[in-house]
Amino acid sequence: MNQDRQDRSRPRAATAAVLTAVFCLLVTACGGGASGSGGAGDPSGRRSVTVAASDQLGGAPVHVAQERSLWAADGLDATVTTLPTGRDALNAVLGGQAAFGVVGDLPAVTAALSGRDVRIVADLSRFSDWRLLTRTDRGITGFGALKGRKVGVPQGTNVEYALSRMLASAQLTAADITVVNLAPNQVTAALARGDVDAGVTFPSFYDAARTALADRYAELPFSGYTARTLLVAGAKADDATATAVLRTLLRAQKAAEADPAAARAAVVAQSKGALQAGYVEAFQPRYAYGATLSPELLTQLADEGAWAKAAQSLTGSADRAAVPGWLRPGPLKAADPAAVTVG
Repeated sequence: MNQDRQDRSRPRAATAAVLTAVFCLLVTACGGGASGSGGAGDPSGRRSVTVAASDQLGGAPVHVAQERSLWAADGLDATVTTLPTGRDALNAVLGGQAAFGVVGDLPAVTAALSGRDVRIVADLSRFSDWRLLTRTDRGITGFGALKGRKVGVPQGTNVEYALSRMLASAQLTAADITVVNLAPNQVTAALARGDVDAGVTFPSFYDAARTALADRYAELPFSGYTARTLLVAGAKADDATATAVLRTLLRAQKAAEADPAAARAAVVAQSKGALQAGYVEAFQPRYAYGATLSPELLTQLADEGAWAKAAQSLTGSADRAAVPGWLRPGPLKAADPAAVTVG
């Protein structure tokens, strides 16, 4: 089993390396200034800042800010690059290619437990409308039926934790199934070929699975896990720049609330084909947006930390007393004092 995990991790590591290299080229081509810039000035007097986003709906305020050119009003010259997953965005921050990243809660937790120099500056959105995708000919009518089955999932992302919660709801763990590590866009094809019995992936791929499997398509809804899209800051991000970034995103959120249709169009445009209009129309209302740092976030991070330590043999502390150290609340307090309710 350990050897299988190692074999599956090799293509993931190679993919991450390629994505990081592409990110570097894009930042250079876009004239984003110094790598990982988190506050350096430019001739216009604005602060240069690099943001690694991901093409998921949870980070919609970043897409709106970019599409509507909102950064300059807060004194920022922003270079935003969109990557396939929050895990890839986190790797860009850890590698110094971006000062800020839009990531899921699980990648942020594993980075904290690994002692990496990254801090959570805001919880941007929440989502809990998950699906286990499967086929009618597999007879999986409940999560308990996953025992002994092959399940495809993009490991290292929020989706892996969503699967763990599905299993736990039936008193199962990952040891009770065969986990197949797949990229988010590979789950549908694996199901169609019959390589896996079930799969969990990002909601943007639900419709593709339904289309590919046609009358063989089946799903199990699950709302027992709230995924959080977080804004994290790397070592090169100073508080003043982080506050300016958050002010921009708060204004983007207000703009989205005032004109939801325009916000959805901005998300589709900025995803550059990764998100389809029909999906954005259906799923964006299912996200709860608004930058916060709350006690509920701390509780969830501690729970995920305990799971990650056991599942991935991480050595850092996930004790509730240690989790506040994973946050950097100063910038959000400066941008919106009422949004910070943690001590």
